[in-house]
Amino acid sequence: MTGDDALASFLEALAARDASPHTLRAYRIALTDYLGWLASPDAAALCRPGHSDDASWERPARSVLRGYLAHLSERLARRSIGSRLGAVRSFYRHGRRVGWVEGDPWAAVSTPRQGARLPKVLEIGQVEALIDATDVRGGEPAGEAPTRRRGEEVARLAVRDRAIVETAYAAGLRVSELAGLRISDLDLRHAEVRVLGKGRKERAGLLGRPAVEALEEYLRDVRPVLRRRAAGFDDGKVFLNASGGPLGVRGLRLRIDRLVRLAGLPAGVSPHTLRHSFASHLLDGGADLRVVQELLGHSSLNTTQLYTHVSPGRLRSAYASAHPRSSRTAGGANRPT
Repeated sequence: MTGDDALASFLEALAARDASPHTLRAYRIALTDYLGWLASPDAAALCRPGHSDDASWERPARSVLRGYLAHLSERLARRSIGSRLGAVRSFYRHGRRVGWVEGDPWAAVSTPRQGARLPKVLEIGQVEALIDATDVRGGEPAGEAPTRRRGEEVARLAVRDRAIVETAYAAGLRVSELAGLRISDLDLRHAEVRVLGKGRKERAGLLGRPAVEALEEYLRDVRPVLRRRAAGFDDGKVFLNASGGPLGVRGLRLRIDRLVRLAGLPAGVSPHTLRHSFASHLLDGGADLRVVQELLGHSSLNTTQLYTHVSPGRLRSAYASAHPRSSRTAGGANRPT
């Protein structure tokens, strides 16, 4: 089997497991680059004399893999290198399962370690500022005098955008999960939402009263108006764009990016920042780590534990209650006499 054939089969297997288009694109780019380099003169130059199979994709020699690592290091940041190698190793794991290769040749190669990056979170006041940015003037271009029709349209989209932000923050949703929500997933009477996460794994999300009220207003007063613009087409998605079609991941990012600017929040705040903030604020409020894991839909508690490092309220509370000198002042105050 050629490397190209193996790559095509691997991508088909990923698609069958409901991998996202973003994942498929990233893996295709990473593996096309890897296989292309193995077939290049640079890789051939690292083979032992008379051992051209040192650069074969099935059994590449360690010297060839180190050469590819050097090739990546010249072009990419450490984090990007880690992503590329993650795709390559996933490719070999699949190859071992289906019998293409005996194992992962990269297991014997030292690769650069990535330092864990703490997720960026918003303070509660910043989340409130983001929600406030969805008011009736939130979508109006600066300096433009609105007509009555324009004002009504801005007001409608403001109601929709408030429902988007409230729902994302209340349930800790990924932006893809937010885009995929259907009306049938909502149970506003019980303040719950059914979420279809990564790998089509279902979980129950919870909604606070502000999110329920924002969704009720949007579904009652705005969505029917938007839906009529799509000439009767309705696939049941909760959030619609101004033309009445489903509001996809890109559209959601653009709307939230605009609200971030209007709220004056720091650069780099993204839809995923709301999910990080959701987790951190729950821990600050005393939620159990396993409850947060369930609400986020993490398969491993190790992933959720990252948020314990960005939850200063939880850390301060634990320190104050556990450390023997946390409440004593210098100079001997509070010492027993």
